[in-house]
Amino acid sequence: MKVGFIGLGNVGGKLAGSLLRNNFDLTVRDLDENLTKSFKDLGAKVANSAKELAEKVDLIITCLPSPRICAEVMEADDGVINGLSENKIWLEMSTTDEAEIKRISKKIIAKKAIPLDGPVSGGCHRAATGNIAIFVGGSRKAFDKILPALTVMGRKILHTGELGSATILKVITNYLASVHLVALGEAWTVAKKSNLDLAKAFKGIAVSSGNSFVHETESQVILNGSYNINFTMDLVLKDTGLFDDLAKKLGVPLEISPKVVEIFKDGQKKYGSRAWSSMIVKRMEDINKIDFRANGFPEELTDNEPEEKGYEI
Repeated sequence: MKVGFIGLGNVGGKLAGSLLRNNFDLTVRDLDENLTKSFKDLGAKVANSAKELAEKVDLIITCLPSPRICAEVMEADDGVINGLSENKIWLEMSTTDEAEIKRISKKIIAKKAIPLDGPVSGGCHRAATGNIAIFVGGSRKAFDKILPALTVMGRKILHTGELGSATILKVITNYLASVHLVALGEAWTVAKKSNLDLAKAFKGIAVSSGNSFVHETESQVILNGSYNINFTMDLVLKDTGLFDDLAKKLGVPLEISPKVVEIFKDGQKKYGSRAWSSMIVKRMEDINKIDFRANGFPEELTDNEPEEKGYEI
């Protein structure tokens, strides 16, 4: 199977790297020529346009920062859709909007190609080692066909059901992660003000009912002071906005979500759009004139688990 990958950013570059590392025939496309050159040096082919890439491969993967950018890549004159033909598969691995996935998918189907949505979850450090989780919605037959590629990019692979279902689930999980992160800011504030040993508090939370994936990962770079989670404020606002918009479309009144969006908008205003998302806890540090520092925590997360072939859960 020939694979094309468009979008070599923080997450996409790591997913594409797993494909290349596992000897897939890979063609890449990104506006940053330094990124494409690094892949070319490792043996990947480089396409001059999204259309050219789609013409040359069987599976086209997109992993892009926003629904708007994805629409441009897909629908431009030299975009993916104009390079599609029968039975080619498009896998959208960006975190995007379910309605937008379905809108673009109609154009994919009109070309007799097959759309799938396949967002990932678990952090950039796990994307780097092929140990991230992947949700996939759409045709079961197409899912089975691309499973060999999925199992080198991720460890736990879930077929979520019909097209768009993976995107909805991803938006939900990202919302929960954002809530957990905001809650951690308040939890660390109370721990610090209570004069707890923060390193011991980290261990205590990790073995308690209050534990979360966000605590196990992001609390480490918060306590280090780097906040470097490889994910930025603007991306959190995109994701929380998608969740909020989805709830509005469903006619579901929410209580926590609007407050979380408000908090992250304030964090973006204070620290900038490209500030690490975990800096949202700095609001609590600044308000209370404290810091959440402890010795022995890393500046950046690494996945210490060995790379293993993925499997369907």
